[in-house]
Amino acid sequence: MIKTLAKCVRQAKIPAIITPIFVLLESFIEVSIPSVMAKLIDEGITLGNMDAVLKYGLILMVQTILAMFFGVTAGYTASRASSYFSRNVRHDMFYNIQNFSFSNIDKFSPASLVTRLTTDVTNVQMSFQMLTRIVFRAPAMLVFACIFSFKADSELASVFLYVIPFLAIILAVIIKTAFPIFRKVFTTYDDLNNVVEENLRGIRVVKSFVREEHEKEKFGKISQKIFGLFTKAEKTVAFNAPAMQVSVYTCIILVSWLGAQAVVASGNNAELGLTTGSLLELFTYTMQILMSLMMLSMIFVMLTMSKASADRVCEVLNEKSDINDGERNLTEVKDGSIEFRNVCFKYFKTAENNALDHINLTIKSGETVGIIGGTGSSKSTLVQMIPRLYDTIEGEVFVGGENVRDYNLEALRNNVAMVLQKNVLFSGTIAENIRWGNENATDEEVRQVCKSACADDFIQAMPEKYNTYIEQGGTNVSGGQKQRLCIARALLKKPKILILDDSTSAVDTKTDAMIRKSFKEDIPDTTKIIIAQRVSSVCEADKIIIMDNGKIADMGTHDELYARSPIYREIYDSQTKGASDDE
Repeated sequence: MIKTLAKCVRQAKIPAIITPIFVLLESFIEVSIPSVMAKLIDEGITLGNMDAVLKYGLILMVQTILAMFFGVTAGYTASRASSYFSRNVRHDMFYNIQNFSFSNIDKFSPASLVTRLTTDVTNVQMSFQMLTRIVFRAPAMLVFACIFSFKADSELASVFLYVIPFLAIILAVIIKTAFPIFRKVFTTYDDLNNVVEENLRGIRVVKSFVREEHEKEKFGKISQKIFGLFTKAEKTVAFNAPAMQVSVYTCIILVSWLGAQAVVASGNNAELGLTTGSLLELFTYTMQILMSLMMLSMIFVMLTMSKASADRVCEVLNEKSDINDGERNLTEVKDGSIEFRNVCFKYFKTAENNALDHINLTIKSGETVGIIGGTGSSKSTLVQMIPRLYDTIEGEVFVGGENVRDYNLEALRNNVAMVLQKNVLFSGTIAENIRWGNENATDEEVRQVCKSACADDFIQAMPEKYNTYIEQGGTNVSGGQKQRLCIARALLKKPKILILDDSTSAVDTKTDAMIRKSFKEDIPDTTKIIIAQRVSSVCEADKIIIMDNGKIADMGTHDELYARSPIYREIYDSQTKGASDDE
């Protein structure tokens, strides 16, 4: 964990190194102040020596100014170091997430990743700042104060040696008990974020089904669970304060009792024993030592809390994509031909059945291929093998005559455009969303692909046309409009292979037919794979594939399948009969 997070220090390295130096200087000066104060009392105030009072008073003033300077500087450098560090952690996490394959993404829920990038990173940042300051300050104060206190009176200072083991045992028990609870708290935060995210994304569904109270109850339950866990953890940690107070007051009482006896016995004579100034010095060191111990206990508690966050952060940082550029690193896709050779795939290694089972398929460049099948028949899984969104567990997939594992991923995916089932638009103008396909495209190119996707008409009817702002998730456009914008975005890539995964389900049959007609006229050389629920969307395809339970049940043209496939005939007749009845 430390090795992983240490890589994120980078720009924070210099301020992180400088901070402990200033902290040590500040600590040493603070600990030396009581010693000078004792001399001021014994040599100046007690004897009525004004020269000594002025001398030691000036020294105390200089020490105070220096301690303040080193303290402020240490605070500044620690803040810069922790800010750099947290920025680097978030940067590295986000960039690593961008490299994840679909299988990597499946390991983490979106809500969990949000929690790790926000709450967990904040906890780690606080710990890092604490490590650069308090982790050095507390031990330094403890060591310096012990040295000075033993120098003042070794017998009285030995009282501290009995307190430290007691506190160590208390801290060990607290840490062992609290850590599992804090880890569970942050895992539960994932569930809370998931509930909030689902509610906000589906707020229209919630309102249409009048399920506000149900959502409130769900949120209330998870919030109460977090409250309960935090309360339990804080109750455990709360034992730290009384343990520290018992130690502090016990030491003060013992030092007061034994010190007062020593002062009386010596007659306030330094040569015979303890003086008033030395006793006050010991009182100060008592407080410094015990405050240092209290700071150390706080450090252990904070590190216990942040360790759970650090583990979760490192899980994301250490997650490596299982799909990388091929060894040959091919950057050119010759054409849009596709071949599946005995391909098998499963989402989980422990799954009993394959999602794809021994698929053999050949598609020529420029062909239009339709894919139909029931829900869960692995239609989407099949096409996701082509741009290597997932890797096969057995068999090979070829694109342009080359194994997809040999391609540079960016080059392969730039030549395979997918319009997924869940159409996603990003906040920004329509033109900015379309240019995701090609950020350097001209306005004319953007408009041309929108015409091909039958999107230009409704865009021109909008107040700002192509500069119309799209809300996050495309909530201010209809489902059919969103689908057509996503198709236009894919077309702008000028791909050799275009995959539409049920991407015209929200448009009417007339518009669907117009889109397919424009494909035939505008991109005749592009291989087009159309997954559809409507048979009318694929009946004119060069080849139709029927998927069933991860296997190719049948394949052929519309006429061939209608003649020999009961499944296809049943789907076609049920849909065309339904359409005739409507007419």
